[in-house]
Amino acid sequence: MSLIVQKFGGSSVADSERLFRVADIVTKTYAKSNNVIVVVSAQGDTTDDLLAKAAQVNENASKREMDVLLSAGEQMSASLLAMAIEKLGFPVVSLLGWQAGFVTSSTYGSARIKRIEPDRIQKELDKKNIVVVAGFQGINRYRDVTTLGRGGSDTSAVAIAAAMHADLCQIFTDVEGVYTADPRKVKNARKLSVISYDEMLELASLGAQVLNNRSVEMAKKYGIELEVLSSMSSKPGTIVREAANKMEEMLITGVAKDEDVARVSIIGVPDRPGLAFKIFSKLAAKNINIDIILQSVGRNGTKDISFTVSHANLKPTIDLLDPYSELIGATTVLYDENVAKVSIVGAGMESHAGTAAHMFEALYEANINIHMISTSEIKISVLIDYEDADKAVAVIHDKFFGKPVLD
Repeated sequence: MSLIVQKFGGSSVADSERLFRVADIVTKTYAKSNNVIVVVSAQGDTTDDLLAKAAQVNENASKREMDVLLSAGEQMSASLLAMAIEKLGFPVVSLLGWQAGFVTSSTYGSARIKRIEPDRIQKELDKKNIVVVAGFQGINRYRDVTTLGRGGSDTSAVAIAAAMHADLCQIFTDVEGVYTADPRKVKNARKLSVISYDEMLELASLGAQVLNNRSVEMAKKYGIELEVLSSMSSKPGTIVREAANKMEEMLITGVAKDEDVARVSIIGVPDRPGLAFKIFSKLAAKNINIDIILQSVGRNGTKDISFTVSHANLKPTIDLLDPYSELIGATTVLYDENVAKVSIVGAGMESHAGTAAHMFEALYEANINIHMISTSEIKISVLIDYEDADKAVAVIHDKFFGKPVLD
């Protein structure tokens, strides 16, 4: 007997027809003498609808009350799926995050899982029940409901798999696995049979919306093998694990884009030691995450510093830097929201020279201008105009996957 954790996203449980499709998948897994724990997201656009309802009442509602409201989406999905499974004649129980033992930090809206106390889950499994858990939520030390932020249900599923020492954690989505690019945008995107944690983490962090990066980090930390597959078909998915030997022959694993990007430039920063540290330490103190950073060569006693932030962090960044830039003697602070980040990821690029050149060649041939560049051992990211993002992904993908480029 195996213990299998299955997570289903919002599109997989969007309506009654899809709920019964999910119930069929779950019960077939259970019927093979497996213990099954299911984690669900809110149905379809439920979270967006709840956000809209909140805005109609109070645009400045506290994060605590927002967590209470948003957790209702997953609660609805869990109970409805349990009803569907029940109708098929199988024993089932639904649990909210706190009932499943999720204890989190007190950062409302983006809480971190501190521990899982899975006693209740184990008791229900011992009763031979299928356990359906509302993802994305937990409870803090004040016994307040908290939510885990974007992609929190993925993280919930992996955390349960780790706490319960599950044999497999399956993440069901609306695509059949992890692809070399978004198959809905790039027609010749290829499905990967296997991908390493590191590559998946980079793709998730860079905008690929198949898995949440926090869930991949947790899977890597605890050695949880993931399978990404579709709830709409029975085809094998993509395995995410520590070693991905089949990928060694591939130069890159995938192309991703991130449209949640804004560029900030501090112009005319005095060219003296310590100012970059002071600027970025102030941003760090406000929990503002910085991505690509570019500093010009100092000339005429000044330099320019540019970096990227998420759209949500743009206003807090400008509000902080506008007065501070004057204090340190900088000329002005500029920003641009009309940008996007496009990246290539692959462990194979470590041992192949010329990867960046091929990427830049593809962009040059498509007349796409590069504003900023960032690299690591297994990724290269460029900042380009927003309107060029989809085109950039397509031409880069064609350069690397449309035909052989390197021996």
